[in-house]
Amino acid sequence: MGSIRAVVVDPSAARGRLALKDVARPAALPFETLVRVKAFSLNLGEVRRAQTAEPGWRPGWDLAGVVERPAADGSGPSVGARVVAIMGSAGSWAEEVAVPNLALAELPDSVSFAEAATLPVAGLTALFALEKGGALLGRNVLVTGASGGVGIFACQLARHGGAHVVGLVRRSERARYAHEAHAHEVVVGENLGGAERFAPYDLILESVGGKVLTQALTMLKSGCGMCVLLGASSGGEVTFDASRFYLTGGVNLFGFELNEALLHTPGSVGLSRLVQMLDMGVLRPRIEVQRPWQETATTAHELFHERKIAGKAVMLVE
Repeated sequence: MGSIRAVVVDPSAARGRLALKDVARPAALPFETLVRVKAFSLNLGEVRRAQTAEPGWRPGWDLAGVVERPAADGSGPSVGARVVAIMGSAGSWAEEVAVPNLALAELPDSVSFAEAATLPVAGLTALFALEKGGALLGRNVLVTGASGGVGIFACQLARHGGAHVVGLVRRSERARYAHEAHAHEVVVGENLGGAERFAPYDLILESVGGKVLTQALTMLKSGCGMCVLLGASSGGEVTFDASRFYLTGGVNLFGFELNEALLHTPGSVGLSRLVQMLDMGVLRPRIEVQRPWQETATTAHELFHERKIAGKAVMLVE
């Protein structure tokens, strides 16, 4: 059956507990397509997990590549097709992967592998989270973490949907990323004080947690406001005034988790929509770093420990 190379967790590795090693070539199930990986992007969640995962665990959710062997049941794309995919069980940081057909979408020639590789986790999270707020036309939307991978896509998608978009970034040098993502207003700071003047909000996409989440819950519009919680980068413990929240009336706090969302809407559906918007120029990923995949461990260290990277880091598999 042979072997391929993949990035695996190795506690003895010089940096980031990650090393490039030989592993068994994947065996595709009848409903899976064998894909030769051309590019993948890094997400903070998988890099964080690699810090504590058991030896041999293989990170990776995002990938783009070329079909090497079609699914045996005939349900997927043909050999040579260009595709983007999300690996729900991880393992995309490799030369080849077996992908369920419900987790991939075909790519037009106009979309590069590097661009496509940014879409799965960040793009699907932004797309599905925004849909929790319903129709966006004429709505007021706040996106925290607006200079990150999810935030940049969320600002663009919300603006395309007709919303008035306010983005929060922590540092002034990253404000331009939110502006480039077409946010109407950009607020800079460690909290939402500057965003209060644009309140109330129909929809808030919140990924910071802590004091920011506390403030966000007070800025929802009565009768329809929803805060979709995507993460808690500044801390998971939150104290808020419960009476102020429930007395607003008709507002909701929704915990979003991508794998749970994919149980209701296949990745293939969301990815097809994102690819179409990328092809049309509606979406424009911000690729901050693009390097050979042999540098994955170093890049992951910069992303997780040094927090040098905004937007997306893409690794090219040669």
